[in-house]
Amino acid sequence: MNQLNPQQHKAVHYIDGPLLVLAGAGSGKTSVITRKIAYLIEQCNYSARHIAAVTFTNKAAREMKERVGKLVQGKASHGLTVSTFHNLGLNIIRREIRTLGFKNGFSILDQEDTKALLKDLMLRESQLDGDHVDLVQHQISDWKNNLLCPQMAMSKAQSSGEQTLAMLYQRYTQALRAYNSVDFDDLILIPAQLFRDHPDILQKWQRQIRYLLVDEYQDTNMAQYELVQQLVGDRGGLTVVGDDDQSIYAWRGARPENLVKLGEDYPTLKLIKLEQNYRSTARILKAANCLIANNPHVYEKTLWSELGFGEPMRLIRCGNEETECERVANEILSQRIHRKCHFKDFAVLYRGNFQSRILELKLQAAGIPYHLSGGTSFFARTEIKDIMAYLRLLVNPDDDNAFLRIINTPRRQIGASTLEKLGEYANERHISMHDAIDELGLKERLPAQSLERLQRFKHWLDSVQRNAESNDPVAAVKEMIDDIDYEGWLHHNTSNAKVAENRYKNVLFLVEQLANAVEREEESANPLESAISKLILRDMLDRQEEEDADDKVQLMTMHASKGLEFPHVFVIGMEEDLLPHRTSIDEDNIEEERRLAYVAITRARQTLTMTLAGKRKQYGEIIETTPSRFLDELPQADIEREGFGDNDPDRNREKGKKSLDDLKALFG
Repeated sequence: MNQLNPQQHKAVHYIDGPLLVLAGAGSGKTSVITRKIAYLIEQCNYSARHIAAVTFTNKAAREMKERVGKLVQGKASHGLTVSTFHNLGLNIIRREIRTLGFKNGFSILDQEDTKALLKDLMLRESQLDGDHVDLVQHQISDWKNNLLCPQMAMSKAQSSGEQTLAMLYQRYTQALRAYNSVDFDDLILIPAQLFRDHPDILQKWQRQIRYLLVDEYQDTNMAQYELVQQLVGDRGGLTVVGDDDQSIYAWRGARPENLVKLGEDYPTLKLIKLEQNYRSTARILKAANCLIANNPHVYEKTLWSELGFGEPMRLIRCGNEETECERVANEILSQRIHRKCHFKDFAVLYRGNFQSRILELKLQAAGIPYHLSGGTSFFARTEIKDIMAYLRLLVNPDDDNAFLRIINTPRRQIGASTLEKLGEYANERHISMHDAIDELGLKERLPAQSLERLQRFKHWLDSVQRNAESNDPVAAVKEMIDDIDYEGWLHHNTSNAKVAENRYKNVLFLVEQLANAVEREEESANPLESAISKLILRDMLDRQEEEDADDKVQLMTMHASKGLEFPHVFVIGMEEDLLPHRTSIDEDNIEEERRLAYVAITRARQTLTMTLAGKRKQYGEIIETTPSRFLDELPQADIEREGFGDNDPDRNREKGKKSLDDLKALFG
């Protein structure tokens, strides 16, 4: 307790009624929650089994539980509930399974399962096109998050389209029951409905949970808010920790206004603000405070720090997205040398996952190891792996792994037993599967039809290889992708047309990058081989020594960065239509985008560098960009600008000398 500041100390020790802890970024909120649990057990005679702490991610729940375990030793912590909202709901359903009418062993359907079920119902029982399944899924989720059952959704329907959706919701609910299943949203909805309909069961749970602590309260939806209210009742054994300035999940039902509603529902609510930040320099916090002050607030707070004023923030304007990502890669290399730090000390944040594609290529080209979180790596996507396997075979027909990946992508009616016999023969002869296909000895192992299909594939691949060597290699690759009708294959094997189109766009982007790489390798003996080798550098990076495995630059969306911190942060794409996003501009939802920018800024501990592209490619066209409006809301005196026509020869010479000195120090 001696490590707590005065405000944290107050928050831990206040148990006279409901408490709202307004916790700014980096203000030590997890310490408050975990130490309050310890205080309740050790000083207030609460049994651990009567305390529950809920949060939103398994990672946060695990961390909280580990920290409580260090504070409360032995049996005293037995029976403590630290879980996500959804795990708490699941436990309630399991305990009350008979009342709810489920059979033992009920299933929890994930997003893909529910999508498949909805699509099937749409095709069989409604006039809705299966391509609209995402819209239907989102609407049903929204209804559940707002505690609306199918009958209520039907009564609120104001058009035939809404009636159709409500009827589909009814059929979907019936189907879930028939399958003895629930979906993710049901894990909150069903307990809330159970408590409404069965006061006796609610009282039992209120006796079980006598003190409730809730983390990230600004991210609660209406159903979660209701569940908290039900469990707490009139006793006021409640501490919630939240920050309205970090509410960035409205698209999945979060309601930052729940913080305000809390004061209306609990008139005796105590408010304690945590404003001391233990993460960032004062200059970074000044920028964050200035930015978020443009949003309306019921509860005002101002972050401050004792970590010094810190370095100026930097804003770099680049020509286009390629030079933007290249500049970030070069900056990371330069700063790593100058600051004598590790790759893992750097993070690059962006608004949308698509922005990572060029960034990954530039980091690979510079030999910078990285880890992509909050999304799928460009080179880990199925469609990219498929086309890369074809490219690998063009330059190395002996690559058996690539051969096996694409021999039936798309389908060529070559069965598993055929490939097994081909593999056995190739191993006996110590040759590749590709070379084994034309050997006379294979005829004795395979039926004529199976052999003919293998030979047809090999001869086609050989013709593509000759075409690539004697003509334009990129044109040959495009022709190859057309030959196999990969676009048609995607449409046939993907959930809907939009997903297939997006995946095919990734393929076209890969071909575009290949063309750029071939152009740069014109002087090499085999430009295509050299270009492909550069593109598969990711495989080389993944095979780094184990001790380097964690020393990687972190790439992630701004949403995925919430709760994390890094010494040096780059925020790319500071442009209108990216941040704020075009959809948010159209829907007049700038406040949430501003909160997202605030979250991004407050991830930085020591330095913050923001970048934007003067031109960006969108839908095949090069467009002029406009700097983000949020840049104008930052304290201009604390920003060093570059690329805005304010060229300073003396400063450039100084930077050049500094970079040269860094390199000399590295190699000296």
